[in-house]
Amino acid sequence: MALKNYKPTSPARRGLILVDKTSLWKGKPVKSLTEGKRKTGGRNNKGHVTSRGIGGGHKQKYRFIDFKRRKWDVPATVERIEYDPNRTAFIALIKYEDGEQAYIICPQRLDVGDTVIAAEKTDTKPGNAMLLGQMPVGTICHNVEMKPGKGGQIARSAGAYVQLVGRDRGMVIVRLNSGEQRYLRSDCMGTVGAVSNPDNQNQNLGKAGRRRWMGIKPLTRGVAKNPVDHPHGGGEGRTSGGRHPVTPWGKPTKGARTRKNKQTDKMIIRSRHAKKKR
Repeated sequence: MALKNYKPTSPARRGLILVDKTSLWKGKPVKSLTEGKRKTGGRNNKGHVTSRGIGGGHKQKYRFIDFKRRKWDVPATVERIEYDPNRTAFIALIKYEDGEQAYIICPQRLDVGDTVIAAEKTDTKPGNAMLLGQMPVGTICHNVEMKPGKGGQIARSAGAYVQLVGRDRGMVIVRLNSGEQRYLRSDCMGTVGAVSNPDNQNQNLGKAGRRRWMGIKPLTRGVAKNPVDHPHGGGEGRTSGGRHPVTPWGKPTKGARTRKNKQTDKMIIRSRHAKKKR
């Protein structure tokens, strides 16, 4: 997908850069694969704000995505490629030979009319899903499971991918985009190819209102507040917020380590925080 620039007919249009979606499906999604989506405004069942910066936004429908791809050995044809407001990637509507329809995350270089299949072992074509243990070393894949049968959890965002770099002790070794290398069980599923819409990160929304359409409200910086409202608040003149950035509730933030899952430490070969070799 290419990027679209707009003529500066207004201040909002001057810097606007969006992904060109002219090749996507123009109609509505398949009704049986959608459900209504309720907005919370970031509030819990008591009406208290538990997630700041959420509110408003355009009405959306949730599209059910097949993250598991466990319908094995049944070829499916790509009917169309659609926009999904719930994620940065595009989605593809596939139709199996028995007539069943499903949405999958659309990989790059997958077009309308292509055939995809999920099997224990199959060709390494974009959109085909198979067990990680059956993929050739060096394969680029996405929508990767961490537990067999749970469905893809890794590399589902626009442009994301995982590279299979080796095998060891009945496990596979994958390299994530963050630089982390880790073990995964070889009976987990993965889909060949990188996720579509890699230019998503190069967009410039141009105006605050376009962000509001997405349901994201502006957040006031802590240093712009008073000491009663935020730990960074107050001070004479312009201050940067101190050496140790914290949340409004005093918890360390901006790079502070929060990972506490010691059970899976042995699965990580190289941390994403390890200094990268130049």
